[in-house]
Amino acid sequence: MTALYKHISRFVPLTEQDFMGILAHFESIEVGKKQNLVAEGQLCTYNYFVVKGCLRLFFTDEKGVEQTMQFALEDWWMTDLDAFVKGQRSHFTIQAIEKTEVLAIDKKSMDAMLETWPVMEKYFRLIYQRAYAASLFRIKYITRLSKDEFYDLFINAYPEFAQRIPQKILASFLGFTPEYLSELRRKRLS
Repeated sequence: MTALYKHISRFVPLTEQDFMGILAHFESIEVGKKQNLVAEGQLCTYNYFVVKGCLRLFFTDEKGVEQTMQFALEDWWMTDLDAFVKGQRSHFTIQAIEKTEVLAIDKKSMDAMLETWPVMEKYFRLIYQRAYAASLFRIKYITRLSKDEFYDLFINAYPEFAQRIPQKILASFLGFTPEYLSELRRKRLS
């Protein structure tokens, strides 16, 4: 609860009393390592705020290879936004990479919360603007930089990922094979 309050307060003014009303719209969920919160093809009914742990959003291609699109560490949000907003089946799987605690809000509750506390509209607008910008930069870097440069940029910008994300999953996010990432790491150590 404290983590969400602090996060919201970084972006918009919020009283503790208002926060308690907002918090009533959420439910707390704990998931184990490798447990799915939503699987590709299931209805996407929640938006998740990570209190503790790490999530990833991925899809499986026609060859059965998992392609990780996003991560969410503490104080980050994750959902299949299009499916959540439209009440449709998810195009992605959201999975815990490690034991994770989230605060989850369903669409009906989110709409009610936004209606009662319009300041939360601004909060989510600011959050989604940042996420959109990050996605654009990822696309730019993945298409313009060499694999080595992209890896260096990512590891320098997000050193905590190198410690917490399994190599196979990190490789899928970076667009590498696990073998290539292993080789790249070996080169860096020598």
